[in-house]
Amino acid sequence: MNQFDRIFEYMCGLPKTIYFNLKCLPFLQAIKLPIFISHRVILASIQGKFVFDCDNVKTGMIKIGFGYVGIFDRYRSRSIIENSGTLVFRGGNINIGHGSKISVSPGGCLSLGRNFDITAESQICAKKLIHIGENVLMSWQCLVMDTDWHSIYFDGTKVNEDMAIDIEDNVWVGCRSTILKGAVIPKGCVIGANSNVVGVFAENNCIIAGNPARIVKKHITWKSNMRIKSENKKAAGLRLRDISNIGLVLKQSKVAGIFGFFDAHES
Repeated sequence: MNQFDRIFEYMCGLPKTIYFNLKCLPFLQAIKLPIFISHRVILASIQGKFVFDCDNVKTGMIKIGFGYVGIFDRYRSRSIIENSGTLVFRGGNINIGHGSKISVSPGGCLSLGRNFDITAESQICAKKLIHIGENVLMSWQCLVMDTDWHSIYFDGTKVNEDMAIDIEDNVWVGCRSTILKGAVIPKGCVIGANSNVVGVFAENNCIIAGNPARIVKKHITWKSNMRIKSENKKAAGLRLRDISNIGLVLKQSKVAGIFGFFDAHES
């Protein structure tokens, strides 16, 4: 997606963005437009709370329904926001990509950390509590839910209560993975594609994969190529700024030298 297409997308979403912010946020936050909403997002329910749990609320901290993944048709892909509970943003640079669905039930809470990114077409359903840490990358067509939605009984006792999910910092969830109630994914872990994650894992920096998922490799590290590109762009921008600053200093020194030359001759 080129720069023109990106600007056009934001302009198309501006009416819905203004409506959403004024409807869902306190006025002093809303006028900053911290949440950008694509015109393709379906606002199924926005009766719940949208909370910023961070120091500084800025324009465009959260983007919902944007992005581009080549294997999906973003023009026909619709994101859905259904919040009847509490949706918490604990920082900025949060991207919920096109076609992704967020559902928070009454009494439920979804808490998203800084630099959380869904590429496209994934679903998160929170009926109790889903906590997602910082720098978490979720690929396409993933499903995260802390409930079975329907009740199962044994001898008159319910045996499938809702259970919270905790995805800690710096986790990468591979495409088509399912993360079910009660799951705990430690820091620095990678979830292999098409995995089914249930239960609690305790070791950081592992590859967790399979159905049911298990640890298949330990002591790993990972880094998002998208973030590497972003960091390179920032570094290039800083280098260009440094070069322009050097040029400005040289121009100023030349001008100062010229005036110094005339001052010396006049005296």
